[in-house]
Amino acid sequence: MTALSVRGLSVVYDGTPAVVDAELELADGRVLAVLGPSGCGKSTLLRAIAGLEPTAGRVSWHGQDVSATPTHRRGFALMFQDGQLFPQLTVARNVAYPLRLRRTPRPAAAARVAELLDLVGLAGFDDRLPTTLSGGERQRVALARALAASPRLLLLDEPLSALDAGLRQRLAQDLRRILLEAGTTALMVTHDHEEAFAVADDLAVMRAGRIVQSGPIADVWRTPVDLDTALFLGYARVLDGRVADGLARAAGLPEGRPVAVRRSALTVSDDGSLVGEIVDVRTTPGQLRLVVGTDLGELDAVASLDRRLAPGDVVRLRVDPSRTAILAGPVDAPEGALD
Repeated sequence: MTALSVRGLSVVYDGTPAVVDAELELADGRVLAVLGPSGCGKSTLLRAIAGLEPTAGRVSWHGQDVSATPTHRRGFALMFQDGQLFPQLTVARNVAYPLRLRRTPRPAAAARVAELLDLVGLAGFDDRLPTTLSGGERQRVALARALAASPRLLLLDEPLSALDAGLRQRLAQDLRRILLEAGTTALMVTHDHEEAFAVADDLAVMRAGRIVQSGPIADVWRTPVDLDTALFLGYARVLDGRVADGLARAAGLPEGRPVAVRRSALTVSDDGSLVGEIVDVRTTPGQLRLVVGTDLGELDAVASLDRRLAPGDVVRLRVDPSRTAILAGPVDAPEGALD
């Protein structure tokens, strides 16, 4: 069932659009990641949904228009990048803060705090101060505090961006587990692809203030809407016309549309379906990177380091369909994007 519905949401600052006609839907119990580069308007979109920005358009919760509802009455919780904990309060008192505002009886509040600290892996941290915690632990406390009042919708603004890469990856997996166990409906904005894929069920890609594509992650990943979205999602090249059709045939994909290709989508293999002559070989720490001239034109490919390959050698290439994607629409490509 659709929980959150956003229709035609726009935010303008001094005559300059920051968010333009945003359209989103989020079902109960699912996590939606809004993915986009810095400055694309995704945090503004999040704040607009929370009611913190003046907007045009409509925000609905279970069919009820909440666009004119004050922020504190929407039943949404917002977690910021740096957690914004109260440094003078203990972990337990930070987590209990929303419960105090709601005048929750002490026994019930204490039980809820204990439940949440256990959920985020911080049982026994009740009396610690935020200054004694690591960055990851502080974000866990902030998450527990955001969940304390059982919000209808949890809004996460780049929740892991302030952490180093290794910790960010581990906490992304923990965040996914915590949201699932809590049964929380959540909307997260991030610029980190791996974070979005690790945490969310659904993905919306945002560019220059507009939502350009949204849907289940697998659908967006397998069928980018256009060239820019494909390249942003991590595909290395987009091929069109005869080259795309030939590659689609080799990969068992539908023909007639552009094909986005990851860097290691084509691999030298004894039983590969494409045949070509090596034009260039470059050795990297993990593999050989090749340019191979085929009937379709020059294509990028990879080979293992144990293969002794040189320009002029004839090789067969296998196409990994999991590392290719069919574009949903036609390509208006900048120069050099296509073969």
